[in-house]
Amino acid sequence: MQIRKIGIIGGGQLAWMMGEPAQKLGLELIIQTPHSEDPAVTIAKEVVYAEVGDAIATSRLAAQCDVIGFENEFVDLPTLSLIPNQENLFHPSLQSLEPLLDKYNQRCYLQELGLPNPQFWLLEDANQDNYNFSYPLVLKARRHGYDGQGTIVVKDKFQLIPAWQSMGGGSVLAEEFIPFVKELAVIAARNITGEIRIYPIFETQQEDQVCRRVFAPAAVNQEVVLLAEKIITTILESTQVVGLFAVELFLTETGELLVNEIAPRTHNSGHLTIDACPTSQFEQYLRAIAEQPLGEVNLQTAGAVMVNLLGHAGIDQDNYLAKKQLLEQIPHSHFYWYGKSPRPGRKLGHMTVLIPEGTSPAVQEKMPSIAHQVEAIWYG
Repeated sequence: MQIRKIGIIGGGQLAWMMGEPAQKLGLELIIQTPHSEDPAVTIAKEVVYAEVGDAIATSRLAAQCDVIGFENEFVDLPTLSLIPNQENLFHPSLQSLEPLLDKYNQRCYLQELGLPNPQFWLLEDANQDNYNFSYPLVLKARRHGYDGQGTIVVKDKFQLIPAWQSMGGGSVLAEEFIPFVKELAVIAARNITGEIRIYPIFETQQEDQVCRRVFAPAAVNQEVVLLAEKIITTILESTQVVGLFAVELFLTETGELLVNEIAPRTHNSGHLTIDACPTSQFEQYLRAIAEQPLGEVNLQTAGAVMVNLLGHAGIDQDNYLAKKQLLEQIPHSHFYWYGKSPRPGRKLGHMTVLIPEGTSPAVQEKMPSIAHQVEAIWYG
């Protein structure tokens, strides 16, 4: 069967950035999303207006599509499993997603695979004597956390109970706090034949647990690169996934690489692939689920910097244009605006700046100053 109609559950910027590659590949996108102002509505051939977790709406979506993919992981697997012929409908399959969507289950799955994890616990009550953890400690909601939401760093035992209660007082993932020297991301796709393509390793920098900037390639040695590639290959092959995964990693001072989280979808850290690689992560995902050959993933430039453009008190739908004009004066820059209503902290767009071959000083030395230049314009 030739796959032409792709359903995507979720209508945010990740789905929006699939629009151009879908057109290039001759694919039609049908989006399930709740609001007419969601970014992907503008690029969709058709829209099913419904919440992401509405499996009845997904049944309607399925009737219009050859396959269905995911923009996010806020789905209800038990109800999706009731849809007829779902075994070949979803990419990634529901079976490959099952061990990953719950963060505690994901930790257990990584442990079963023998992959390096922070130490973790299932926190189900406020009696600290029942656990052998030390501080600082990280609490994470088991489902639906993103961009720092659903994550709390607990500095001492006096903060534990209030933090746990603020998360609902139920079952919460607790993990040791890792004093990393770098946060890294590795993105890879696997298609139905088992072919895997791995992008270069990226460095991500967070502020308030939200990704602010990404540098490519990461300034790490080959041993770290090979270990990161081994980790994501193990995950892709063990889940037998058809699709694209991103794995966030902690690099410690001793050179140890620990898995932070798995995102079973396109990822913020991969936005720069649109301009820096022959095949963007969004095109690669569509290629994988449409059963087309995977594309090349090498960097086409000496380096790249991606900066997230977050909402703040001084930005609105009108004055962002003045900022855009200033940002586009930066050489080798590419500006993306998602069309979302501004609010503080919300990801409104991103900016990628490419670093050409032969640039002096060294590529990695230039990256922080480029990011600072972008942020000085955007935030003022």
